[in-house]
Amino acid sequence: MTQPATQDIARNHMVDGQVRPNQVSDQRVIDAMRVLPREAFAPAGALAYADTDIELGGGRFLMSPLLAARLAQLALARNPAEVLVVGAGSGYLAALLASAGARVVALEEETRLQTGALAQYAPQVEAVCGPLAAGYPAGGPYDVIVIEGAVPAIPESFAAQLAPSGRVVAILADGDEPAGLGRAVSAEALGRKFVAVQAFDCTARVLPAFRRAPAFSL
Repeated sequence: MTQPATQDIARNHMVDGQVRPNQVSDQRVIDAMRVLPREAFAPAGALAYADTDIELGGGRFLMSPLLAARLAQLALARNPAEVLVVGAGSGYLAALLASAGARVVALEEETRLQTGALAQYAPQVEAVCGPLAAGYPAGGPYDVIVIEGAVPAIPESFAAQLAPSGRVVAILADGDEPAGLGRAVSAEALGRKFVAVQAFDCTARVLPAFRRAPAFSL
């Protein structure tokens, strides 16, 4: 059996065994995950279709297939036209969202994470470089801003980058640990604050760029 055929089988097993049975019903997400070669977005030799995060170094991870699928489904719930992915890494989630027809901007600050897969498989995505916590106002306003990783809180500055009735889809970490329980939320801006509605519980890694500085104590 050829290597491409083996990867195709693994990809379909991922969708049918991990994604579809676990509350992912958006056909756009399912169809995209059957086609996009996840191995191209992962480091060489990684188990791209395993039900786990993939370590990228420096505290960064390619999130598990199921979590990527559920975040994509949550982001696409209102058929957004303009999307910003913050912490896009190699671009797998951005490519999933673009396959649904949205215009996607993928923001990343670590160019070492680029594998070339985004340009090859989702050339319509605009890849930009800059500090994650600042967002990317030049490409806005956005219908949805998706933060690809857990954060202690949604930056207030993101509110000004949203279109009217826009949302931030994020994973709010329950604590300050780099990896732990969190809550995926859909949050709308009320002034410069956010009102978040919980979508589901999950385990997620905190993006290093958003970690709180250690508090000083006597």
